[in-house]
Amino acid sequence: MFAGVFSRPLRLPLRCSNTLQLRRAFATPAEPSDLRDESLDKKPRKSTTPLRRSASASLPIRANPTPTRSAIQPVFTLATAERYLLSRMRGVPALPVHSQKFHEAWWVPRWGRDGKEGEVFVFGNGSFVCWGLEEDEAHRFAVEVIGRVPGIEVSPLKVAETEELEFVVDPTETTRLQGDLIILGTQPPLNELSPPSPASLPSAPPLPLSTLFARYAFSQALSRSTALSALEVALDEYLSSMALLPHSLAKTGKPGMGRTALVKKLGELMKFRQGLNLNRENFSDVPDFYWTEPELEKYFISVSDALDVKIRTDSVNDKITYAAEAQSVLRQLLTETSTHSMELVIIALIAVEVVIALIRDGPELWEIFTGRPVSHNDDKRLDAHVESV
Repeated sequence: MFAGVFSRPLRLPLRCSNTLQLRRAFATPAEPSDLRDESLDKKPRKSTTPLRRSASASLPIRANPTPTRSAIQPVFTLATAERYLLSRMRGVPALPVHSQKFHEAWWVPRWGRDGKEGEVFVFGNGSFVCWGLEEDEAHRFAVEVIGRVPGIEVSPLKVAETEELEFVVDPTETTRLQGDLIILGTQPPLNELSPPSPASLPSAPPLPLSTLFARYAFSQALSRSTALSALEVALDEYLSSMALLPHSLAKTGKPGMGRTALVKKLGELMKFRQGLNLNRENFSDVPDFYWTEPELEKYFISVSDALDVKIRTDSVNDKITYAAEAQSVLRQLLTETSTHSMELVIIALIAVEVVIALIRDGPELWEIFTGRPVSHNDDKRLDAHVESV
């Protein structure tokens, strides 16, 4: 059985399970490897995404190695936060040598131990993509590099999200995504982009410089998918926290949540929509970087389509819209309840004002209505009437 695009557990003590649970076809939370059942290494394949359904297209490459083709290597993506502040990486001593800003990412040309070296792209959406590095090395990068950059992580995730592909290097093939396998080969000349100068690169880099921009395009699409997975998980948890509101409304006629709590929930919902559509790193638009480079745009779109990024984005938007409509109804109910309570308070205040007026101006009112001054007996009857009121 050939390898596919599935997530494998990380050594993060965040969540464990005794049974195999694949929550999505795209990414799953990292799990502690020491608590992992051996059966998890043989995860069943699902035909739920175009990438999985077309995985057989990579069989000719996998089953027929050639002298010009490298061994199959992993592309591992890990998301640990909602955002990374990439500006914090500049000038940090813990960063590997030759690390540098590369368009919308931070590029580490060489990382790993001797004999198991690869490269890493760190993106501002809270994820990084490792080429040629196994899961353990990706985890080590998160601890030894990301973890040592002060303030780089914004809103760290409770559960890390992962994504995995595989690639081969073959200079006789054209660069493309075939099935579930990335092939790094030849590509047409780029229009405006040029690779970094050799002085800024390590000697004998682990991957060919000729496909650097192709790897960047594939990596950016993978990082988006993983960041979207983290947003999907957070939204699912949010919807679960709101799931009892309709039941409470149906049983008791009350939402079971105060105005302040409901406003906070509405703020969380707006935050989800902002992160999905309004931030610079959104999930709907093709980055401006590819406008002048149609070949790189083709690489980016091929992975995005294979991982159903647009479909999943639309699905998340639909969930947010439904949740917003449900909260709008609850907010109206709270407003009506508040209005009813205010009316009762006003009625009570009017009643108090009437009583005070009767006590203060009772004799004068009696004289006005009866035409005669208040006698002692009338005064007693008036006092008794006021007390009864």
